[in-house]
Amino acid sequence: MATQNPRNPNAAADLPQPVTTLEPEAVLELLRALRAQIGDVTPLTVAERQLLRRRAKLSNPVLQASINMIGALEQVSLAVAQPVDGVRRMDDETNRWTAVEDELRMMLQGIAGANLVRRQRVTLIAGQAYLIGAQLARDPANAVLRPHVEEIKRLKRIIRRKKAGEAEQLPSPVTSGSPKP
Repeated sequence: MATQNPRNPNAAADLPQPVTTLEPEAVLELLRALRAQIGDVTPLTVAERQLLRRRAKLSNPVLQASINMIGALEQVSLAVAQPVDGVRRMDDETNRWTAVEDELRMMLQGIAGANLVRRQRVTLIAGQAYLIGAQLARDPANAVLRPHVEEIKRLKRIIRRKKAGEAEQLPSPVTSGSPKP
């Protein structure tokens, strides 16, 4: 039972509470639910994204001056079929979603980095396990490890052969000049 500090009855409430970490599956569920709530999430091909980036390339001062032109004369607003307030709202919304985009990009980079660190740790532990297992398998009392060691050796040989085969498949450099007879 926790005792209360007579000078500060809320001392227990002042202590930092542990942060609950989420499992990857829970994060996926949350992201999918969030994506459904956002609504206008448009996946684009690489070509579409490049085209839209080229078309949207305009400095902010020129963009703002052009928006101001829409408000300067009603005929411009009618010609573009957009009221100046609506265009300003779209511009503001774009800026606000850019902040979300930046935050998600930083989160993705952080998750990718943490995953890389986890993978490196697992690889280190697996390497240590192999080296220890290979040493122990030399003792007849640990013969149960021999098939494991042999399987790992077999898999490593296959990987080395694939890497060597890939290097051989690369085209050889073409030399200039005429071929010699």
